[in-house]
Amino acid sequence: MGIIIKTPEQIEILREMGKIHAEILNTLEVFIKPGMTAIELNNEADRLVRQANAIPAFLDYQPDHTYPKYPASLCVSINEVIVHGIPTKDMVIKEGDLVSIDLGVKYKNMFTDSARTVIVGEVSDDKKQLVADAYQALALGIAAAQPGNTVGDIGYAIESFNNKKYGNVRELSGHGVGVAIHEDPYVPNYGKPGTGARLKPGMVIAIEPMFNLGTSDVHFLDDQYTVVTADGACSAHVEHTVLITGNGPEILTKT
Repeated sequence: MGIIIKTPEQIEILREMGKIHAEILNTLEVFIKPGMTAIELNNEADRLVRQANAIPAFLDYQPDHTYPKYPASLCVSINEVIVHGIPTKDMVIKEGDLVSIDLGVKYKNMFTDSARTVIVGEVSDDKKQLVADAYQALALGIAAAQPGNTVGDIGYAIESFNNKKYGNVRELSGHGVGVAIHEDPYVPNYGKPGTGARLKPGMVIAIEPMFNLGTSDVHFLDDQYTVVTADGACSAHVEHTVLITGNGPEILTKT
């Protein structure tokens, strides 16, 4: 596909939908309670997206013909699930869980992508710190998304902050977004300054650190979507859609 520089008209749509996207995630974050099922959370996400005259971008998404269609509107990843957890009625959210909610939205034929990790009730200090550090890494990655910098600068900022404190997932990454839910460039959470695609005004990317309390190694489940930590340790995943402007990064899905 190549890197797509968005037009001023497309950028205005993305700004409008980014606010909608953030409001939906705000509502979902408050909605999460111990005892509810992942499918209830998914159904609420689906309702909120459609209420906003938008479309859930992940529902029936198929990376290529070898994958089954993704069967839900929301990715719900609990504890050791890093990303792409498929919500079901048997997945019950409990006190002490870390719940990552990852939502893609299509609005006026444009796409945004954003994720949060929500702490449910009381959790251990190491889990609290994991989530706080994932958000801090996201902020640093975004700060590095300056015009003229590269995706390697973003990855370096995230990896340097981590400094081997957590498992830093390498098999999964951020990506371009806007005209499609996944576009070029690849935006890894590690890298060397000055390497990879150069950032230019009008580019829109999703930056999404994934930190594990244990190893960085991952395991892909047979459903072809769910990715879990290889050692069963908890993971945190956070993400924003970011516009590169001449004045620096603009977070489109900012609360």
